[in-house]
Amino acid sequence: MWSAVEDGILTVLAVLGAICIVATIAAFALNISLIMFKTGSMSPTIPTGSLAVVRQIPASDIRVGDVTTVSRGEDQLPVTHRVVSTTPVGNGVYSIEMKGDANDSPDSQPYEVTEVRKVLWHAPGLAYVVSAVSQPKYMAGITVAASLLVVWAFWPRKQHAQPQEVTE
Repeated sequence: MWSAVEDGILTVLAVLGAICIVATIAAFALNISLIMFKTGSMSPTIPTGSLAVVRQIPASDIRVGDVTTVSRGEDQLPVTHRVVSTTPVGNGVYSIEMKGDANDSPDSQPYEVTEVRKVLWHAPGLAYVVSAVSQPKYMAGITVAASLLVVWAFWPRKQHAQPQEVTE
């Protein structure tokens, strides 16, 4: 009985590991990353503490209504707001005006960009979990737990004696 439970647990963990590997490869191949919402400027659509999946796209693919993340320059955090207008400037550069859903007016200046990160999906509250798990003490615990699982998976097991076949 215990052997079947062990095999089931190891199978589930192996499938989860394979999913993580595939997701990591897909993220690199498709320019996908994660962002966390630390302010409420996109509430109620995307509340504070949400985790979002974003994909880097050329500025030419931006549409009014898209929620996008743009860089604001050195020493400033990027901003993620809804696109309210887009104007081609030339040489692949676009001027986009953005506004947070919770804000009364658009951002003070338009952003000139060649590419942006478009929000594909978001999960409210998940940023808090990712932030907490990213702390060194939890990362150390996860590393120790994963190491113990690997040792457990490869630890030699007792072989049960199988009945000998009698031949005449």
